[in-house]
Amino acid sequence: MQPGKLWGLRRLADDAGRFKMLAVDQRPPIKTLVAARRGTADADYGDVCDFKALLVEELAPHASAVLLDPHYAYPAAIHRVSPRQGLILTLEDSVFEDTPTGRLSATIDHWSVDKIKRTGADAVKVLAWYRPDAAPEVNAHQQELVATIGAACRRHDIPYVFELLVYPFPGTDEHTADYVEDTAKRADHVIESVATFAAPEYGVDLFKLESPLPADSVPERASDDGTVQELFDELGRAAGRPWVMLSAGAGQDAFRRILEYAYAAGASGYLAGRAIWWQAGQSFPDLTAMRGALAVDSVPYMQAINRVTDSLAQPWFDAPGSLGSTDLDGAGPGFRNQYDALADL
Repeated sequence: MQPGKLWGLRRLADDAGRFKMLAVDQRPPIKTLVAARRGTADADYGDVCDFKALLVEELAPHASAVLLDPHYAYPAAIHRVSPRQGLILTLEDSVFEDTPTGRLSATIDHWSVDKIKRTGADAVKVLAWYRPDAAPEVNAHQQELVATIGAACRRHDIPYVFELLVYPFPGTDEHTADYVEDTAKRADHVIESVATFAAPEYGVDLFKLESPLPADSVPERASDDGTVQELFDELGRAAGRPWVMLSAGAGQDAFRRILEYAYAAGASGYLAGRAIWWQAGQSFPDLTAMRGALAVDSVPYMQAINRVTDSLAQPWFDAPGSLGSTDLDGAGPGFRNQYDALADL
């Protein structure tokens, strides 16, 4: 593993190699909530910053790393992130092009892997919408975008945290432009998408994955006949490297159940936001009430899933496809001479 990538992944995890990562990079979901609570058409910039800063202040102490966006969360809350924690910055634009044959993703304008590296961040995060049955030209666009970012992450020697979400086509009953789970998604679409981007040319270091089944349909593991667990096992095999679960707006009970299946399948933690703090956010714009709701609801929940993670998640350096915590490309007397060449691997 490249030296910077190795160090970055270590920074994102706790000392035992498990990821307990808080997502505060959400833009449309938070902006929509803030506007609704204010009764306005659009969310005020300062309100969104206040919302995100409060999430970071109250919840980041319980995380191994935090995921911020460059619009609101980083400028408003970076000073509230401990230097002992890992830092991830997002690169994808929250605005996507929803064509009749598939979604086209893009990066944030005036933002890049280079700039993320210069902020001191430990990793780059990218979300790409993808489904195998989208039009070939749509999937080619998505694949090229992901590969280009992967090459930049190799060049700048920074971990690439890659998130995949399937989505409903326009014209279907389930279609929405909101950042919510596709409740009609097919497990084979989820797993095949992961297998596609596990190819080495994309340069993914850590997958951030959704449940192969709609969250509310995932039963308690004790009542599973093995069918659901096998789907999560297939997801892990398709990833072929360290991976974590995302919450995709799932409720707290549903996300806890999902984590238990994922950890049994080899996942190394979570990178989640709304499952942790969405309910507390309903108290906005009363920041005092929201702070209290975070303390009463969100912090205990985060502590609970951290205990599950400690007990069941696999350390990332023991995951299939990982080279181990001490395996460093180019180690030896020629390290400084060979270091530039590592980006071309």
